[in-house]
Amino acid sequence: MGECLGPGRGELWQRAGVPGLPERSALLLSPCLLPALQLLLWHSALWTVQEATPLGPARSLPQSFLLKCLEQVRKIQADGAELQERLCATHKLCHPEELVLLGHSLGIPQAPLSSCSSQSLQLTSCLDQLHGGLFLYQGLLQALAGISPELAPTLDTLQLDVTDFATNIWLQMEDLGVAPAVQPTQGTMPTFTSAFQRRAGGVLVASQLQRFLGLAYRGLRYLAEP
Repeated sequence: MGECLGPGRGELWQRAGVPGLPERSALLLSPCLLPALQLLLWHSALWTVQEATPLGPARSLPQSFLLKCLEQVRKIQADGAELQERLCATHKLCHPEELVLLGHSLGIPQAPLSSCSSQSLQLTSCLDQLHGGLFLYQGLLQALAGISPELAPTLDTLQLDVTDFATNIWLQMEDLGVAPAVQPTQGTMPTFTSAFQRRAGGVLVASQLQRFLGLAYRGLRYLAEP
């Protein structure tokens, strides 16, 4: 401590390298200044990392928003299950795994949701993928229009609930300031040329939507935990 109090403040700054002193005098910093300088550099580096890090789970979402999302997921899951059950009971299409090859030939896309995994959750990417997936399923459900008169009400309800959920996500993205400047546009949707293709497509779309919602529910529940 005596070494720290020895030189005056002016002398310490002179030793740090005032013009006119030899260059090697800049190396003669007081030992008292080194810990403070190291701490300053550490804080500077930490601030830079924090500034560059995208929104993560630490950035909290309103609890009311998360609870509404979880409720919407459960509602859509119930709608999708009803569609699957009616396709099974009425048209004997009960096993989506038997229709996978047909789904590939029809070009039915799937929506990723890897950014909502609790192990690698990034809030901005999760919301973006969630909205993008719901927007995709809006288009797929629209492509199923005319599936059959008895299934039309169930399909319409499912489509409406998916649209409401997508809108809810988009509005929250706008509140956070992370929504794209322009809303996405729908890509090319599969074309169903027969009643069987449309009903088989309904089974596949409903099954894929259920898996997507299962991942979404786990990610949203993780965010909702205190």
